[in-house]
Amino acid sequence: MECISVFDMLKIGVGPSSSHTLGPWRAAEQFLKELRERNLIDTVIGVKVDLYGSLSLTGKGHATDLAVMLGLSGADPEYIPVESIDVIISAIKNKKEIFLGNEILIPFCFETDIVFNRNFLPFHANGLTFTAKTDTETYSETYYSIGGGFVVKEKEDHHKEEILHTFPFPVEKADELLAFCVAENKKISEIVYENEKTMRSEEEIHNELLRIWDTMLECMYIGCHSEGILPGGLNVRRRAYDMHKNLIGVLPYEDPYSWLQIIRQTEVKFRQILKWVSCFALAVNEVNASLGRVVTAPTNGSAGVIPAVLMYYLVIENHEAGEKEIKQFLMVAGEIGSIFKKGATISAAMGGCQAEIGVSSAMAAAALCELMGGTPAQVTMAAEIAMEHHLGLTCDPIGGLVQIPCIERNTMGAIKAINAAELALETDALNAKVPLDKVINTMWETAKDMNTKYKETSEGGLAVAVGLADC
Repeated sequence: MECISVFDMLKIGVGPSSSHTLGPWRAAEQFLKELRERNLIDTVIGVKVDLYGSLSLTGKGHATDLAVMLGLSGADPEYIPVESIDVIISAIKNKKEIFLGNEILIPFCFETDIVFNRNFLPFHANGLTFTAKTDTETYSETYYSIGGGFVVKEKEDHHKEEILHTFPFPVEKADELLAFCVAENKKISEIVYENEKTMRSEEEIHNELLRIWDTMLECMYIGCHSEGILPGGLNVRRRAYDMHKNLIGVLPYEDPYSWLQIIRQTEVKFRQILKWVSCFALAVNEVNASLGRVVTAPTNGSAGVIPAVLMYYLVIENHEAGEKEIKQFLMVAGEIGSIFKKGATISAAMGGCQAEIGVSSAMAAAALCELMGGTPAQVTMAAEIAMEHHLGLTCDPIGGLVQIPCIERNTMGAIKAINAAELALETDALNAKVPLDKVINTMWETAKDMNTKYKETSEGGLAVAVGLADC
């Protein structure tokens, strides 16, 4: 059984896409690692990258080409200063050379050494091949970005990790999770915590969860204080800035944490709550669309849902909430996301946007439900309700950019998550008609039936109904 940590589902990285930016970036890092293991990196005289399927069709809009160059340069998406991205890319383009792995300078032509192939590789819609040449040999390797920043090879043993490590409470399906909760008389977050403690110390878990939250909070803060037009050619104007300005008024603050406290003092009528949640989600995904730092949750395209719902709880529902509740929320969200990954997919290239916004909404709904006092059965019910009302959602980004309809969809996913949590809290879980495992299976069957043009290829839906010329 696959052991997926909370920190696998919630990863810090750079936008705009986990599968099309973070994944290819990590694949480039893996290729560099393999070159070093084979003692080849010092002898490389040229590198070529072939992008296939969805990575090719929407790669320009998702900055896939930039991601592989940054990865080959040895930059880390989790820690690279975002302001240095343009500097690195400009140097590669202008000088037509790349500092491979930050070790050796080799020729590299941006226009010809990254090849966009429209055909799909059979294993997964997001395939890419790296080829390195030396004076005496050629070394190639193909990787697949399967969603959420996860990268695999077709023939490798994807379960080798769990051969070396097993959780005390191994979970593949929601029913198994609920059974553990009943047997151990624990909340879902407590079951997750016991699993995580077999991989990290309690101090590490505490620090990493709060680092994830700090990144989310900072991302919302940056998004709410940045105005202008998003890059990419659609001329999409940032909306979080104006919305935030109208909501916050003239109340003073100095940093993200004092900002959070000030928001707690603002008006909390229904319209204002709706606007605040939407503002938080917009802020994150506007940062994501501009190659900013976000938390993949479970993907970059859906990165705004979980922060928005957690922020809603902190500034609207429970002003006394702090680190304990933040950690609890993130652990539940991560566990629900992992069950979706095991039973279906979190890749829009495989399942449409139901696999991204739908999953993130389910993760957020479950986490909020537990914080609001829901039983484990109500928590999984909240996740089911949220996904049930995202089934069949297509992925049809205009111009291949993670902007329209992606940014707005995060606001919808966040609102649906709150609604789903409330519905679950008002329901006896014994009366639930659709178990979470059934809706996950239904989502996967729907994904397999969905036409490829609605799976992050920009060949159908809004992507063809609205063109760049209309914008």
